[in-house]
Amino acid sequence: MDAVPIHIRLAYLAASILFIFGIKGLTGIKTARRGNQISALGMLVAVLATLAFAGGISWKILLAGFVVGGGIGAFLSVRVPLTGMPELVAAFNGFGGLASVCVALAELNRLVGTGTSTGDLIERSGTTAQAVILPVTILIGTITFTGSLVAYFKLGGRKLVHPLPGVLRHAAHLALLGAVVWGGYQMAAVANGTEAFHHAALVVTGAAAVLGVLLVLPIGGADMPVVVSLLNSYSGLAAAATGFLLRNEALVVAGALVGASGLILTKIMCVAMNRSLGNVLLGGIGDDSVADDARDYETVKSTSGEELAMLLDAASDVIIVPGYGLAVSQAHHVVREIGDLLTSRGITVRYGIHPVAGRMPGHMNVLLAEANVPYDLLKTMEEIDGDFRQCDLALVIGANDIVNPVADTDPASPIAGMPILHVDQAQTVVMVKRSLSPGYAGIRNPLFEADNCLMLFGDGKEAMTATLTELKEG
Repeated sequence: MDAVPIHIRLAYLAASILFIFGIKGLTGIKTARRGNQISALGMLVAVLATLAFAGGISWKILLAGFVVGGGIGAFLSVRVPLTGMPELVAAFNGFGGLASVCVALAELNRLVGTGTSTGDLIERSGTTAQAVILPVTILIGTITFTGSLVAYFKLGGRKLVHPLPGVLRHAAHLALLGAVVWGGYQMAAVANGTEAFHHAALVVTGAAAVLGVLLVLPIGGADMPVVVSLLNSYSGLAAAATGFLLRNEALVVAGALVGASGLILTKIMCVAMNRSLGNVLLGGIGDDSVADDARDYETVKSTSGEELAMLLDAASDVIIVPGYGLAVSQAHHVVREIGDLLTSRGITVRYGIHPVAGRMPGHMNVLLAEANVPYDLLKTMEEIDGDFRQCDLALVIGANDIVNPVADTDPASPIAGMPILHVDQAQTVVMVKRSLSPGYAGIRNPLFEADNCLMLFGDGKEAMTATLTELKEG
């Protein structure tokens, strides 16, 4: 590769700085939008710098890609509802990995015909890019792509299971990983452009593709927030590997930032469930298994929208806990109206956000922000959990496992030790659910039968609309 001019390197440095400030902005709810804009500006600078440096560009193809890609992005931004956002994020992660693979294969095609092995290229150039980074990029990018496709379908409600049990499953994974290592070694040992070289590249790509599918198949629905953040990290690592391959500093920095932030978020998700990453990846909560007594309730007390309105109007401190059911029913706008109305009457209203509520990291924050809920009312689990003891009413909408007290009382439970929101400590708890069906963990929730708990059965939006109507009518 030709030497990169100093002004191009300075542009990459500027883009990298913008990426860093953009990521920093994403750490806060109030600054997230600006952080996203700063990151987008950094990517624009990096793209323009690359176009200014690169030669032999087909501007017609470039323009066509811009129009098609931009058109698809504009269409998705308008048509995809917030309930479909987890699937969209999974798809974005997958296509990010696929893009890295395409770049790696394009670089592979550029090397074809040199008549030398990648080992010889190392001796000439002093870089391990072709021997190590090339197969690593293909591996990570392909696993990200196929794994994200599986996550996409699982988030959409498809029942996908691993075809192999226990020991055979792990043996298959190890065999595929061995095939990837063998293929990568062959790519470094044989001459570029030869039939053996192409076969080795095909082995790496094919084995990685199957491995990506099999690794995500056994992971349960409750663990999808972890999977989404981990696949996001993978897409960043694939981009960073591509940056090393192309010796593009901006791509290395951007990929490293995404990869590192994704790993940190994955760690946060695991801590929020009191589980190790290894336990999540080996499969677990949300695999469609349901405990025998999960629907066995005898003393459940039901309520109505009218009674809930009376309880809300009589309260002085209300904490609303959103879950995926709120997203599915599209009840967030109505909930915000209820919150605004209560606030106008001098009632304190806050929203307790559990880290793994919903189907992707930050799902509830995005949902409520879209409904224009004030940022300062969105409280993390650490900020809000101690306030339930003084709370008059905890309103739980479409959540289950994240408020299940079994996490504290039953060491044998699948969610034992998982940090929960202790809504059971509130004076009154109202659970809005369609039915008594269990959450992703597939276990019984004794909160449903607690003396201070009332169940409001029905669609979340319909229940909240009925409650809002009663509140307005006084």
